[in-house]
Amino acid sequence: MSAAAPPTPELDRWGALVRAARLVSPRRGELILSIALGAGAILAAVGLLAVAGVLISKAALRPEILTLTIFTVGVRALAIARALLRYGERLVSHDLAFRVLADLRVRFFERLIPLVPEGLRGIRSGDVLSRFVGDVDTLQDLYLRALGPPLIALLAIVLLAGAVAIVLPAAAAVLIATMLIAGLLLPALAARAGRRSGLREAPARAQLSSELVELVSGAAELAVYGREQQWAERIEQADAKLAATERPGAWISGLTSGAGVAIGGAAMIAVAAIGVQATASGQLDGVLLAGIVFLTIGAFEAVVGLPDAAQRLTACAQAAARLETVTEAPLPVSDPPSPAPLPLGGALVLEDVCVRFEGREQAALSDVSATLEPGSRIALVGASGAGKTTLASCAVRFLDPSSGRITLGGCDIRELSQDALRSAIRLVSQDAYLFTTTIAQNVRLAAPDADDEQIIAALARAGLGPWIASLPEGIETLVGEEGAEVSGGQRGRIALARGFISPSQIVILDEPTANLDAAGARDLLSAIGSERSDRRAMLVITHTVEGLEEFDEIIVLETGAVVERGTWGELIAAKGALARLSAAA
Repeated sequence: MSAAAPPTPELDRWGALVRAARLVSPRRGELILSIALGAGAILAAVGLLAVAGVLISKAALRPEILTLTIFTVGVRALAIARALLRYGERLVSHDLAFRVLADLRVRFFERLIPLVPEGLRGIRSGDVLSRFVGDVDTLQDLYLRALGPPLIALLAIVLLAGAVAIVLPAAAAVLIATMLIAGLLLPALAARAGRRSGLREAPARAQLSSELVELVSGAAELAVYGREQQWAERIEQADAKLAATERPGAWISGLTSGAGVAIGGAAMIAVAAIGVQATASGQLDGVLLAGIVFLTIGAFEAVVGLPDAAQRLTACAQAAARLETVTEAPLPVSDPPSPAPLPLGGALVLEDVCVRFEGREQAALSDVSATLEPGSRIALVGASGAGKTTLASCAVRFLDPSSGRITLGGCDIRELSQDALRSAIRLVSQDAYLFTTTIAQNVRLAAPDADDEQIIAALARAGLGPWIASLPEGIETLVGEEGAEVSGGQRGRIALARGFISPSQIVILDEPTANLDAAGARDLLSAIGSERSDRRAMLVITHTVEGLEEFDEIIVLETGAVVERGTWGELIAAKGALARLSAAA
């Protein structure tokens, strides 16, 4: 038996749209209510026009004033009902859409959390932002302007056609035919014509968002190196591309709206002609003629928005598919069904760890082994791209090795829950984030119960004691948005203090000297290596080799493989890779 063919992108998009539409299921009552209110508003508007037409015709005959009372009351009642029903429909439909979008955002964010460290390779951060904001916002059209209008139109067509058929069957036939043309043919043409622009719009918006995020993030560097104009031109090109994808949709929307009005006008003329003939032959009371004509004019309110709804469906399908590439992406790691208890103490052991990324011939890590005993200080040294950060990601299970294994206290870390493992092994990443709050709150992130004395001690251990003492507000000083009020070196040391204060068994420091000068980097590494009152194991990932004299072991990586290991004295004497790195420094 041959394997089933994979679904086409078109089927994927519409399948994703169907699955997005199913999010309404828990709130189907609100959907039904909004449809009923929307149909009621249209029927009230059409009834208002029809009764007003009859009232005008009746009044032209100058009857007794009391005979017009029922029509005047009907006009007032229908006018009030139309406003109330329309308000109710807007209230219910928007409440439904916003609640469903809130559920979708929560679902997206919950799925995004375990994917962010290693599961979104190849997707730019601006594109992720565009999906989380732009594509989710696009889906509100699915619930407001794509699902509801066709159902409302169908209900209104049936009821209006039935009402006209009772009075003038021939006019009902014309009304049904023209409304079907306006409600089915025009939306189909609009969807077909707008499919290409709809498919290109979301990627173009994502491209613009990505460029804007990079521009804002790197604004200082661009200004320093005089590249503002070049990036401004990139933004303009991305914006022009987005506008070009939206322009055909605007043309199509205008043309289909005009065509809908033309069909409505033709229907009115045809119904008027049939009504005049029926009135002349005595089949229709002349007073009702204006009512039927006005009813025909109002009936097209039910279908005038359907071409736009059809266009929005294509955009919603693309947005739903883009969201599913994240929400349905395979997790890089997952918890076992029954996690093992977290070992209290013990060594972290890496045994022949290999990591291969899809699409790359060269392994990121090849047969790397290491042992971190409690209280030990181990340095992992190598140039950028050597695989140091990949190894750290494996140790905290941001990803799992392709082969080999990692154990903590003799237990394979894949048998532990991720939360428990990361409470035992804390990774202080190179690009640690500082939140827009105080220094104390940024450090307290790793130990919520820590008091001010513990925070000050952790900051002093990270080398920030004199600086903290010089600040008028001390540890209550605000760091600014994303740490804008502190230097790069201070940012790294605040993050380092997080690692020191955390109640973990093992601390992994990824490039703690990245933003320090040579002397500062050497002093920091020397302090970490010589300070042994902290009995936790520490793995320091660094490209800086000066200051590692007190470390228990230095492991040198090149292109993912261990090329040498030993103490500082042993490796310098061997005149191998570490000696070359030291000489180059």
